Amino acid sequence: MIRLLLMMLNLLTSSRPRVPAGYQPGMGGSRAGPPPAAGGTSQPPPQTAPLAGHTAAGQPGPDWPGAGQAGWTSAQPRHRSLVRWLKWTAAALVTGLIFRRVIAAVTMMALSAVLHFAGLQVRLPHISLAWPWQSISSGTTTNVDLGPWVLQRIEGISRPALGQANFSFTFTHRVSKSIGPWPCWYASTFYAVAHTSATVDLNPGPSWWQASAGHYQLQVLSHPVTGVPGRLAITMVLPRPQLPGSVHDVTIDNVPSRPIDTQHSWTYPGFGCGVVLKPQFPESVLYTQAQQIAFYKSRHAPMVTGPLLRAAETEALRTIRDNFIQPTVNAFGYTLTRFTLRWV
Repeated sequence: MIRLLLMMLNLLTSSRPRVPAGYQPGMGGSRAGPPPAAGGTSQPPPQTAPLAGHTAAGQPGPDWPGAGQAGWTSAQPRHRSLVRWLKWTAAALVTGLIFRRVIAAVTMMALSAVLHFAGLQVRLPHISLAWPWQSISSGTTTNVDLGPWVLQRIEGISRPALGQANFSFTFTHRVSKSIGPWPCWYASTFYAVAHTSATVDLNPGPSWWQASAGHYQLQVLSHPVTGVPGRLAITMVLPRPQLPGSVHDVTIDNVPSRPIDTQHSWTYPGFGCGVVLKPQFPESVLYTQAQQIAFYKSRHAPMVTGPLLRAAETEALRTIRDNFIQPTVNAFGYTLTRFTLRWV
């Protein structure tokens, strides 16, 4: 009975998909079995085929479904996140290297604004805003005659340069009207702020740029070589800025403009004189008079014409150099060493 029970238990355990309990490594694959029968004879235990994915010794084989997968699945997300982080870091570094001048200029402007609002007067280094496509392509060599190329860009200018100036002045508006034998007058002094501008014709026409006129000269100081841009100097001559041509080129700012003093005659009936004449001061009359005075000052007052002409000349120089000449010479591997603008 005991032998039968042990045999049934052995059959049950051998049918389970696991390593037998009696398996001991290094014992030639033997396992615990039923004790030998009485009389010294014993039956060999039934041989079972190794489980799928196992070797004959009971160890998991290379084709076992879970063999080598646990470590791989745990390391795969970590590896992907590391590769993604490296890609984004490399992209950020390349973008920052290309737009380094823009980033530095914007950073300085933001820092300057923060310090200004905080009330701190700190002198920061000036970094001009420059896009990558405006930079010098060092290493570029060319034998192209730049004179016609630059002149063609200058002849394409279609808008004038405007130099604006603001100035203030005071004027008096007076009205007189006699009542019978008594003289009656009413006067008021006003403070006015005017805006005006001078114009510069940046392209006087093809005849202006003829070689015989000598209004345009380009001199190559050095040609570009590998890693070093070339250098050149340009001299131009333009007609002098034009002052406002009509009273309509001057405007009066009605926000800060205001009356600052009012007077009238006190002869009998003085109070009535002021009441009668005051309605003769409509804003249309006052601003028309202020505009005429401002137009005269913008053409004859040195304290107004001087800053106005200098502002127009500065605006013309900046427009021609930064928008037309500098990008053109940079595209051919040159840098603008000197730019001179004269006026005739």
